[in-house]
Amino acid sequence: MSNDYTNYTVFMPPTPDNQPGAAQAGASGSGGPNKPGLPPYSSGSKVTNRRGGDDGAAGGGSKMERRLSTAHVASPSKSLLVRSQTGDFDHNRWLFDTKGTYGIGNAYWPQDDNPYANEDGTGMGGGGDGGVKMEDLIDKPWKPLSRKVAISPSILSPYRLLVLVRFVSLLLFLVWRATNPNPDAMWLWGISIVCEYWFAFSWILDQMPKLNPINRAADLAALREKFESKTPSNPTGRSDLPGLDVFISTADPYKEPPLVTANTLLSILATDYPVEKLFVYISDDGGALLTFEAMAEACAYAKVWVPFCRKHSIEPRNPDAYFNQQGDPTKGKKRPDFVKDRRWIKREYDEFKVRINDLPEAIRRRAHAMNARERKIAREKAAASSEAAPAPVKATWMADGTHWPGTWLDSAPDHGKGDHASIVQVMIKNPHFDVVYGDAGEHAYLDFTDVDVRIPMFVYLSREKRPGYDHNKKAGAMNAMVRASAVLSNGPFMLNFDCDHYVYNCQAIREAMCYMLDRGGDRICYIQFPQRFEGIDPSDRYANHNTVFFDGNMRALDGLQGPMYVGTGCLFRRYAIYGFNPPRVTEYHGVVGQTKVPIDAHTRSAAGDEELRPLTDHPDHEAPQRFGKSKTFVESIAVAEYQGRPLQDHPSVRNGRPPGALLMPRPPLDAATVAEAVSLISCWYEDSTEWGLRVGWIYGSVTEDVVTGYRMHNRGWRSVYCITKRDAFRGTAPINLTDRLHQVLRWATGSVEIFFSKNNALCASRRLMFLQRMSYLNVGIYPFTSLFLIMYCLLPALSLFSGQFIVATLDPTFLCYLLLITTTLILLCLLEVKWSGIGLEEWWRNEQFWVIGGTSAHLAAVLQGLLKVTAGIEISFTLTAKAAAEDDDDPYAELYLIKWTSLFIPPLAIIGINIIAMVVGVSRCVYAEIPQYSKLLGGGFFSFWVLAHYYPFAKGLMGRRGRTPTLVYVWAGLISITVSLLWITISPPDDRISQGGIEV
Repeated sequence: MSNDYTNYTVFMPPTPDNQPGAAQAGASGSGGPNKPGLPPYSSGSKVTNRRGGDDGAAGGGSKMERRLSTAHVASPSKSLLVRSQTGDFDHNRWLFDTKGTYGIGNAYWPQDDNPYANEDGTGMGGGGDGGVKMEDLIDKPWKPLSRKVAISPSILSPYRLLVLVRFVSLLLFLVWRATNPNPDAMWLWGISIVCEYWFAFSWILDQMPKLNPINRAADLAALREKFESKTPSNPTGRSDLPGLDVFISTADPYKEPPLVTANTLLSILATDYPVEKLFVYISDDGGALLTFEAMAEACAYAKVWVPFCRKHSIEPRNPDAYFNQQGDPTKGKKRPDFVKDRRWIKREYDEFKVRINDLPEAIRRRAHAMNARERKIAREKAAASSEAAPAPVKATWMADGTHWPGTWLDSAPDHGKGDHASIVQVMIKNPHFDVVYGDAGEHAYLDFTDVDVRIPMFVYLSREKRPGYDHNKKAGAMNAMVRASAVLSNGPFMLNFDCDHYVYNCQAIREAMCYMLDRGGDRICYIQFPQRFEGIDPSDRYANHNTVFFDGNMRALDGLQGPMYVGTGCLFRRYAIYGFNPPRVTEYHGVVGQTKVPIDAHTRSAAGDEELRPLTDHPDHEAPQRFGKSKTFVESIAVAEYQGRPLQDHPSVRNGRPPGALLMPRPPLDAATVAEAVSLISCWYEDSTEWGLRVGWIYGSVTEDVVTGYRMHNRGWRSVYCITKRDAFRGTAPINLTDRLHQVLRWATGSVEIFFSKNNALCASRRLMFLQRMSYLNVGIYPFTSLFLIMYCLLPALSLFSGQFIVATLDPTFLCYLLLITTTLILLCLLEVKWSGIGLEEWWRNEQFWVIGGTSAHLAAVLQGLLKVTAGIEISFTLTAKAAAEDDDDPYAELYLIKWTSLFIPPLAIIGINIIAMVVGVSRCVYAEIPQYSKLLGGGFFSFWVLAHYYPFAKGLMGRRGRTPTLVYVWAGLISITVSLLWITISPPDDRISQGGIEV
């Protein structure tokens, strides 16, 4: 190997340092174009290396050594570019020798003699005051906090094409069906054609809003860099994020266990958000002491649970979910004291659960003892004064020996479930603005050194209730929390939870803030998270996960004006909840809203719609007619609007605020502020105001969430669907068939109420996009599909009973249309599964429960709504029988409970009638002189298809191990016998067979 370098010579490339006459040329100072060694086209510049040294300076042996090369090139001749030993091209020459120019930029910047500077030395790179320096380009560029991720065109384009193909196929099929009646069974043909036209219309309403699905991605690193990093406007690096008010709503501690609510509270208190900017409220609509003391116990446990979660990065931060999750708890944990800390925290949580479980009995024992003492004192006073003293009331007592101001165990005047005073209790005060670290010896078992031990502020609320007032259920409770929080913390954003939903991803709130605080985020009214559930049976028999809606429909709406508000897990902009218009509004003109017209959001629309009238268009907009008589509350509105704006850190950001505007500490709460909050949640405060009409959660529907979201979209606001990689929140859902049907009944009843109100999408403004209008129209119309669905499910049975079919014969045209429509539906399903991420089994479960719910709960909701609108009659579908769980150790024991309800009757009738019809059809075909197998095949196939959709319903009625209640058999038998006898009476059998108008 040494022989390879025998004749190897080391040369130096030509540079200004080693060329003859370089010193003389440099001394001339002419700066002419022939100055040797400098790159051409930049005669006045000197190449400066990235380490700050001058590569063009004369002398300097160390620099000469750094410029050694394996080729000495005196002139750019080709002979010197070739090694004599091998004849290969010498690439090393090009490492240091170039005729190009670097110019200017953040990779290389000339220090002096800049040809790009102006004559006076100013401009780019000049030495004047207005010149740009290298340091100005080193700063990180502006980055958005979020971005849209488009669905792949290879999926979306075929999907849209198939929608068009299926639409044309349905149109041609319906035309063919209308022009080819069945003369032998016109009544059967008429029923089927009406149902098919309605199903096509319903499919269009459901399918069209799905044409533009999108995904989104948030940049948490950019959020921290903008709001929580040291900058000239934020030299201390404190959080510049806006405040956040979190609402938890509960009503009855005996139906909603306090332990579940306490775990929800603990998960929120431990979430990853600046402690001084997070404020938690719970609304106890029942005013129960049990809930109050359970929250007090949770606050005590939070003092160790919250720092433990921060120290060891615990996920999830719900204690019950964390300790019951499967897998190795030490995975990813590196602190040596983790096992010791976890063991101690687990023991504390077990003791915490025991205390919570004992609270009902402890409160009763305390009330009994205190009431006995009061009776004894009353007797002693009566004996001493010789006067008959009134008997003391049976009060409910707090632990400090005072009367509970809310609902008592034994109802009394001013202390009943619907008759009690307002309660505002700040259980955890506003924490210190600076980080407070734990001390090594502060706790006997846990070391919280270098761990922030602060806990967010927590307030217990129970609004006043009095007889004769309409308290508007959950919507009224939410509005009470909005008003009270406005004077206590006034966070510009609000996040609402049901008591059984908890934070599963501690970074989820930050992801939502990425959308709210990004460029254009001032037009977003709320961020809706998908609802995820735990405790669902593995097969998801009754489609409780509802992934087709949350991952399909809602994701598609995100590509329009935004998803609907569907209850829990939604982060709101407070200013939008107050009923104000967005800062910028677009109206959609044309038949399908194809023309966008930007308008001034602060002017009344041409139509003069009261809903679109700005709240600030009247000089007395701060008068009690809008928000009530609280001056403190009215003054908080402008503050909340300003604090919710995005940062004005880029020219493209409109309606922003300067960086560092939210760094000042909040003033501590005083007695006057708490007293103001008490008056704001009184039952009379909303009188003669617009709360529930234009301001806050909207009243008048059991689905107040959908109506409230619709009102904001109708004003021109937009919403965002935030799907996090790890589920943001999780909750529970009913897995029992009866409970599930009653849940669907409540939703469908709210939809019927929406349809018959001014919140119908047909009355929407031009600020609502056309496809968004279709989605809201579908919300109000879908329950009415049950009227046609139940008839269509009975059509196969009617065909088998009568020996006829919906068409005269199974001719090739009908079969081709049927095959084309079915094929396009299957392909659409496959592509929808592809872009939404749902599974085929989940899609099929959704289809099954759509039929089950459509022929039971939806039908009942339509009947209830029609009776309410036409006759003012309220119908309540309640449980008539209950059964206890057979096995408490089985997590799915509730799945097998049989609770009879009247909603079971229509599905049972359809199942029984179709089974009997199949038997009748087979019997007729077997014993007929001229069997009509085509009609049997048509009716039998569709009857089997109907029964396949009812399989989960039938399996649910069988309970555990197939034990079906006798009541189910009785009802099925009675319905089947009644329908059979009725059919025989209407159409008695004969020996004649009609085919093609000819009787045989």
